[in-house]
Amino acid sequence: MRLALELAIGGQGHVEPNPMVGCVLVKDGSCIGRGYHQSFGGPHAEVNALRSLGTPSEAAGATAYVTLEPCCHHGKTPPCSAALIQAGVARVVVAMRDPFPKVDGGGIRQLRDAGIDVTSDVLKDDAKTLLAPYLKRVQTGVPWVIAKWAMTADGRIATVARQSQWISGPESRRHVHRLRGRVDAIVAGMGTVLADDPMLNARATAADGAESLAPRVAKRVVICRRRLPSRRSKLIRTANEIPTWLFASPRVDPVELASLQQCGAVVFPLDGDDSQAMVRQMLALLGDQDMTNVMIEGGAELLGGFWDPRTGECLVDEFHVYIGAKLFGGVSAPGPIAGEGLGPIELATKLTLHGVDRFADDVRLIYRRVE
Repeated sequence: MRLALELAIGGQGHVEPNPMVGCVLVKDGSCIGRGYHQSFGGPHAEVNALRSLGTPSEAAGATAYVTLEPCCHHGKTPPCSAALIQAGVARVVVAMRDPFPKVDGGGIRQLRDAGIDVTSDVLKDDAKTLLAPYLKRVQTGVPWVIAKWAMTADGRIATVARQSQWISGPESRRHVHRLRGRVDAIVAGMGTVLADDPMLNARATAADGAESLAPRVAKRVVICRRRLPSRRSKLIRTANEIPTWLFASPRVDPVELASLQQCGAVVFPLDGDDSQAMVRQMLALLGDQDMTNVMIEGGAELLGGFWDPRTGECLVDEFHVYIGAKLFGGVSAPGPIAGEGLGPIELATKLTLHGVDRFADDVRLIYRRVE
């Protein structure tokens, strides 16, 4: 099952909104086949594992280890439960049940009805960690939210003069582009758009600068509370080439907003201008578009809108914090999260460390929010 979980990661960024799934076939104590879900709309892990065999008959009597309950419905591909039954496997070991309504125990039931022995909940916690973004979208309709920022060793995201390029080194920035290349949307606020005029796309990630093809092209999302991007901004000038979505409150200029639509931007009107309500509505709308992972690229004011200082509720699920080997100092130098901030310390958002990486003299900390 650990091997199957490792294989599943290979589908990250390629299979969403489907889940990442791995499958290993074992017979007489030996691994005879393996596979994972490689691309959205393509064969699932179980089918790829069966296809990896020398001959189909090798699967007879084998045990299949699968990281998620095999699907049992006709979607873009035939059901995997039927494929395993037809192959003649004797046993299926499943890491966890799939909460997707069209599966949700149906795959396990079909296998058992066919006389196949099924063992479930093997390394279930590991599977839930791997599949957390998929599980959140299926169970809540809202995408997994990743917040990313770079800060100095003394916690500043810019100098007192509001200069921020560059806090982290080139290797760290290459990894940021890899992250951009596997998410469904990159979200920024108007402060970042006006200050940096960003492209918000995934660019070359190789150390030698060679171009590399990202798994997916993220939608570029801007939350517009009072202001709108300029027609001369990089986002608007490339809106016909890279999808650019504007989530606009009723306070923005409707005439100017219409002109940006003519330039290729897609507009999503929001009901109000309360920052937290805008964030919630935006996430719900992104979920309606079958988005699994969205990434916040700043700035501090936007990040502040993902917290409720009265209750401590946090709408971010995962944090990628890049710590650059620099010091800025200054009481007025900004930190990564603005807004009112929390009062009582017991309302603090609690995190668990998910990963630590070193890029030259930079460090990346990956945290996940504790439920």
